[in-house]
Amino acid sequence: MTDALHQLDATDLAARLRAREISAREVVQAHLDRIDQVNPALNAIVTLDPEGALADAALADERLARGADVPPLHGLPIAFKDTHLTRGMRTTHGSPLFADHIPDEDDLLVDRVQKAGAIRLGKTNVPEFAAGSHTFNTVFGTTRNPYDTTRSAGGSSGGAAAALAAGMQPLADGSDMGGSLRNPASFCNVVGLRPTPGRVPAPGAGDLWDTLSVPGPMGRTVADTALLLSAMAGPDPRCPVGLETPGAAFRVPLDRDLRGLRVGWAPDLGGHAPADADVTAVLEPQLKVFEELGCHVEAACPDLTDADETFRTLRAHSFDLAFGGLLETDREALKPSLRWNIEQGRRLTTDDLHRATAARGRLHLAALDYFARYDLLLAPVSQVTPFDAEWEYPRSVAGQPTRTYLDWMRSAYLISVLGVPALSVPAGFTAGGLPVGLQIIGPPRADLAVLRAGHVYEAATRHGRRRPDLPTS
Repeated sequence: MTDALHQLDATDLAARLRAREISAREVVQAHLDRIDQVNPALNAIVTLDPEGALADAALADERLARGADVPPLHGLPIAFKDTHLTRGMRTTHGSPLFADHIPDEDDLLVDRVQKAGAIRLGKTNVPEFAAGSHTFNTVFGTTRNPYDTTRSAGGSSGGAAAALAAGMQPLADGSDMGGSLRNPASFCNVVGLRPTPGRVPAPGAGDLWDTLSVPGPMGRTVADTALLLSAMAGPDPRCPVGLETPGAAFRVPLDRDLRGLRVGWAPDLGGHAPADADVTAVLEPQLKVFEELGCHVEAACPDLTDADETFRTLRAHSFDLAFGGLLETDREALKPSLRWNIEQGRRLTTDDLHRATAARGRLHLAALDYFARYDLLLAPVSQVTPFDAEWEYPRSVAGQPTRTYLDWMRSAYLISVLGVPALSVPAGFTAGGLPVGLQIIGPPRADLAVLRAGHVYEAATRHGRRRPDLPTS
């Protein structure tokens, strides 16, 4: 039985574990075996603690055997993103400056997921300080796409998405500023949710009021993603922008009738984010699926005027705030694109910040106006398909050359500044066999509605059921 456990959905595993049809030790061992088989080809999991995971699994089995109530993620293994602090386990942030860093505390997300019963396997690979949507660094190297190991797995949660797609873990955590949950989900044919800011609190150093970067869940199905969100979500007094809805609100059936929903389709986000032809060729037929489900679909996009400049200004400011000190003390240890982004922040004026702050307010109101007329917005997750893993970023998008490592991420990051939930769900494959994700976007705080729409679409298409054919070592 253990040979097939790594192929099961997290919700299925959780039910079998609670029914004692399988043990946590069997589940963990099956995933450790899978890591041994396929991780050498992918480089997705970069720190691993098999002994600790098996010991925790034994304790989980003992609790269930005593008849104790077990939490919703009981016995499910997970490797945490290597930018999320893990007590007693190396957290490198993909930087040589932190190559031997062992935190003495867990991030809130890590703590919540473990208290919900998940068993820590190790850490997943990230780009340096999560900067960029391609996962590579000088500490561990490059993470490769399970569907084509010559291609990028995306980022910054690229190790998480690749490990999930390849069956090395049934759930994955991540974070998203400019697409870091959505882009790798699209590239690896899994599901990634950028929640409404404040849905998953992230207290820590720096600007506690910042909502541009948010933590969130990934899964191989929408139901799995919602299950993990239920463990992550809920208020925390240290997070001043946290939402009050408890996480259990997402542990509910996702089936619903989509008939009558008003759905907008914006393949280039109003001209602000043109996509490559092979992306739109996969996505345009998906509109018929929504029509067959009873939705009214038409071309319509929110007003995204100034969204690009706003995102880049706020991102640069946050990078200066977070990493400006490293630019002064360890400049040469930082990759060039990270140095550039911090320097962009250093050059900002008060007028730049005033404009970005005012524009972000206008953009949020524009989103509210749009969602007063439409229930959902559909758009590409990424403007490109998985690109050469040896490149830092694609060399062109829709026929236009890229100048910076951010240029190809507009279809994701223009949505980030709106303050709305956005889901990446598998939407099919190119003629060359590369995955493409569909972005389902909803009104502020409508995370559950977005998940439900994604779940119904997923059931109608089953694109996410196509698994990678990986060589095993």
